[in-house]
Formats: sequence, C-alpha cells, structure tokens
Amino acid sequence: MASRIYLDHASTTPILPEAADAIRAACDAWANPSSAHAEGRAVRAAMEDARRRIAAALGWEGTLIFTSGATEAIEIVMRRAKAGPRIVSSLEHAAVLRSAPDARRIAARPDGGLDLDDLDASLTDGALVAVQSVNNETGVIHPIAEIAARVKAANGLLLTDCAQSAGKLPLPDADFVSIAAHKFGGPPGIGALLVRDGAILEAVGGQEGGQRPGTVAVPLIMGFAAAIEADHGWYAEAKRLRAMLDEGIAAAGGDVVAGTAPRIATIACYRMPGVPAAAQMMQLDLAGIAVSAGSACASGSLKPSHVLAAMGMADDAAREVIRVSFGPKTSEGEIDALLAEWRNLYARRRAA
Repeated sequence: MASRIYLDHASTTPILPEAADAIRAACDAWANPSSAHAEGRAVRAAMEDARRRIAAALGWEGTLIFTSGATEAIEIVMRRAKAGPRIVSSLEHAAVLRSAPDARRIAARPDGGLDLDDLDASLTDGALVAVQSVNNETGVIHPIAEIAARVKAANGLLLTDCAQSAGKLPLPDADFVSIAAHKFGGPPGIGALLVRDGAILEAVGGQEGGQRPGTVAVPLIMGFAAAIEADHGWYAEAKRLRAMLDEGIAAAGGDVVAGTAPRIATIACYRMPGVPAAAQMMQLDLAGIAVSAGSACASGSLKPSHVLAAMGMADDAAREVIRVSFGPKTSEGEIDALLAEWRNLYARRRAA
C-alpha cells in the first residue's frame, strides 16, 4: 500500500503525526471530564484548553460545541435552530438534504454556483438557510458573505458547512458553522458546531452546555486541536498542482467540471466522455491510484450525483465524472502518474 497514490483527501485525509501524538498522550491520562474528582477535573481542563485553542486557530469568537463530526453538527442545527422555514442549496452535502427533506431548495447554475436570484425568491422572514462554503464534489467556492447579507436582511439564520474549507480558507461570517476534523488531518469521529449566539439554538440537556448527550471523546478532541494548529502552508502548492491537472485533463480531451467557477485548490472534478466513472475508478485503482466518483458518501451508489444533476448535467454525462482531491503530501510526480493513466485509459476506450 505504501507505493499507492492517494487522491481522495476530500473523503478523508491521513491523520497528521502531531494529531496522532496528541491522541496517544491523551489516552495515557484518560478520565471522564464530567467527574468531580481530581482526574476528571484535570481532563476537563485539558479539554477546555483544546476548545480555546481550536477556536483561536479558526478565528471564532462564539460558542464551540464538540460533535462527532459535521453530519451531527448539521443535524443539530436543522432540527433545533430557533428559526422558521428551512431553505437549502440544491448542491448541499447529503447530510443536509437528509436533515431537511422538505426544505425549499435553491437552484444551481450550470457552472456549479448558486442562483442568488432564486435565493432571494425563496427567502421568507426568519428562515434558516443552509449553504456550503465549498462544494464537496466540484470544489466550487460559494459567495457566503453575499449570501449572509441577503439572509440577514430577511431576518434569517445561516448555516454554512465548512467541512471542506476549514483549515484551508478563513471561516465565513455565518450563524452556524459545521466542521469535521478528519478533513484536515485530525481523527475521524470528532468535529464541531460553531454557534454565533447560543440563544438561537434549542438546548436538550446533557454535555456541551446542554447541546448534546454522551461522554465527550477527549483523546479525539486533543487530536482535533493539534491538527487545526498544524502548518497548512501546503495549500499554495495544491493550487499549482490542481492547475497542472486541469490543463492536462483538458488537453487530453476531458472536461473540467465547474472549471470557470471559483474553486478550492484541493478538489477537482473531471469527466472522461464515454467512459463510466466506475470503470475509471476501477482501472485507476488497479494502477495504484485512489480517486472517487463524486462524494465518497455516495460513490457506491448507482444513482448519478445530485450535485451534477442540479447543475443541469445529463445523467449519462454525470456518470462519467470522477473527483480528485489533494492533501499535504500530494506531489507533482503523483499528478503526472494520474495524468498518464488517465490518458492511457481514455485512448484505450476510444480505440475499442
């Protein structure tokens, strides 16, 4: 496995060494942070210090609630935010769409952006609006500042899923922000819900200021803190590598999905005309290269991506799209290897 090329970091990225070290150290001093004895108090102090460190690293001044990940954070907001009707982007992660199946959906544009005129038409007084910071399939960056201003003007609340952008881009000015640590080198199973004002969220009792039940996973929290504080300077190199891959795919006859929209450097989406994504993934996997077809949460499904469908892409074309995503150790040699395999596969399929 050491010789394989991993290009599915948007699904999950390897745990950083400093995060793994922090988890191990926390396991050596474990106690329940809700216990009143000295051991419990010591662990609680470490946990609260980690909470402060994470908030500082993110530049967040509101409340930070630890969760099991972004999906739980989203569920909490969609179920318990003190707001009116739910309005969601048609491009949202499946976790949002499952949490609000009856929500009004904001239309998308063919370039992967949102139709802000449709947002305006959808807004009602006091609504809760959910829009991702960065789309998890196409990498398109949404104009959250502009969206937030429109939502605020309608006395609404904004939830922004920052699972793909936290640790890479500044947090947006939203009422709620969801984060998953395993997207930036922390451990899976831990994340956070950031809340601008605790009064806008209905409490249910239990831990985390009454916002969720259950014993908090302190070792994972310590890994979370170490990961978000790590050096993420590799992002600049990811921009160069993504541009190189875009150019190579286009020159070889492929389509760069959402290529004209602002995109995060760590996610790219490509179509190989006439070749199903399942066949591309299989051949690349056999060649030692790991990619995905859309969101990893749905890559095993036979259904075409709801994101690509919302952009107006035909089902047949949508079934030919793969996602490539970059991490801290992605190298130019790995991109060259992917391009070579992509060109070879496309040439063989066209000649067949």
